[in-house]
Amino acid sequence: MKIALVTPAPRGSRLGNRVTAVRYARLLRELGHQVAINPRAAHEHALLFALHARRSAGIVSAFHDAAPERPVVVVMTGTDLYCDLPDDEDAHRSLELATAIVVLQPEGLKRLNAGWRRKAVAIRQSVAPYRGRATPRKRTFDLCVVGHLRDVKDPLRPAMAARDLPTTSRIAIVQAGRILEAPYRAAVRREVRCNPRYQWLGEVPRHRARHLIARSRGLVLPSFAEGGAHVVAEAIVDDTPVLASHIDGTVGQLGADYPGYYPPGDTLALRDLMDRFERDANFRARLAEAGAARAPELTPAREREGLSALLDSPLLRG
Repeated sequence: MKIALVTPAPRGSRLGNRVTAVRYARLLRELGHQVAINPRAAHEHALLFALHARRSAGIVSAFHDAAPERPVVVVMTGTDLYCDLPDDEDAHRSLELATAIVVLQPEGLKRLNAGWRRKAVAIRQSVAPYRGRATPRKRTFDLCVVGHLRDVKDPLRPAMAARDLPTTSRIAIVQAGRILEAPYRAAVRREVRCNPRYQWLGEVPRHRARHLIARSRGLVLPSFAEGGAHVVAEAIVDDTPVLASHIDGTVGQLGADYPGYYPPGDTLALRDLMDRFERDANFRARLAEAGAARAPELTPAREREGLSALLDSPLLRG
C-alpha cells in the first residue's frame, strides 16, 4: 500500500514528531508498504498518516476532500491531547475526519470523547536498547533532562530543585535540548552562571542524547504535558530510572503505581525526590524494577504488530 506520512516537523528536525514519523516509516516499510514522509501530493496515496491533529489539519482536510473514500489515521501528540483538544476547532475537525485515531499510551484514550474513542487505539512507542558503552561518571551523580526547552516541558525545574540540595549531595543536572522559546536563552545563561550543579549541552545528535540517558543515574521528566515521551521509553529500555511529574501521559507509560512521581511544577517536591533517589539505594532499585516491568511493551516488534493490527482492523478495512 502507498502511504503518505505527514508531520509538521521538517526533515532533519530532532523534534519528537519527526522521531515518531521516521520510526513509523521504517516499521510500515518492514510490513511491506511504500511510505513517503511529507510528500508533495499526499492525495495520490492510498492512506494518510497525519501526526498532530491541529498542525496537520489542513492536509487532513485536503486529503479527505480529494479522496473521501480513502482512510486517514490521525496520530495524537501531547499538545494535541492535553493543550489543543478542549477547544481547538482544527484539531476537532481532524478527529472528525479521521478514519482511525492513534494515541501513544493508554491514558490518552481517556481524553477523547465517546465518538472519537470508538475509532481510537493505543500503540506504544518502541525503542531498541542502546548498544554503546555507557559508564556513569564517578565524581558526580548525574541526572539528565533531555528535551527541547519550552514552557510546556517545564525544562528548568530540575535545575531549580537542585539549587537547594544538601551540600553533601553529588547530584548534577545535565540538560540536552534546543531552546525553542526565547525567554529560556537568558534563563539558561543565568542558571549556568549561578548554579554549579547545572550543565546545559544545547541540542545534541540523537546518539549523544541516547548515550547521555544510558550513562546517567536517572532521567528527570518535568513536563506539564506529554503525549508519551520518547525519552521515557529510552530510559526504560536502558535501565535508567525515571523521576517524573505526575501527568497523564507519563502515567500511561510508567503506570499509576510507579513510585517516582512528584506534583508538576513543585520544586520542593522534586528536590526531595532527587535527594531520596541519591541517598536511598533501595528506592533506586524499586524504580529500576518498575521500569524493567514495562520494557517488554516497548519493543519494535510490539509496535510493528500494533500498526499491522490497525491496518488490518475493521476501522480501516470497513
